[in-house]
Amino acid sequence: MYHNILVPISFDAERDVTGPLKLARILAVPGAKITLLHVVEHIPGYAISYMPVDYIAEARQAIRAELDELAATIPGAEGIVIEGHSGRSILDWAEVNKPDLIVIASHRPGMQDLLLGSTASQVVRHAACAVHVVR
Repeated sequence: MYHNILVPISFDAERDVTGPLKLARILAVPGAKITLLHVVEHIPGYAISYMPVDYIAEARQAIRAELDELAATIPGAEGIVIEGHSGRSILDWAEVNKPDLIVIASHRPGMQDLLLGSTASQVVRHAACAVHVVR
């Protein structure tokens, strides 16, 4: 059983967050801290000029609201939104905040993942704590 659990959340259409959230609830001791973390990828400079002025602020607000809604369903949970590269940012956050477990969703790897590596595989390879991958 774990006291400090990190659950990276992706809002991609093919990702299902119910499995990782359910597992985090099961593996958490009473009173555990559960952090739902979403990483907003940086938008390249050439693309940001084509976006509406308030796009980033509105997107962050919508993501934050959705994370808060998910966190409300789990005792002791909170949602956090950060910016950066997903795999590296999850690992950096974990290094600072010292979770004892990361519960991360993964999809079936395709050819691109085999060549470049997925976020879940990067977290599994480099995390300093236990990692449970949910497929």
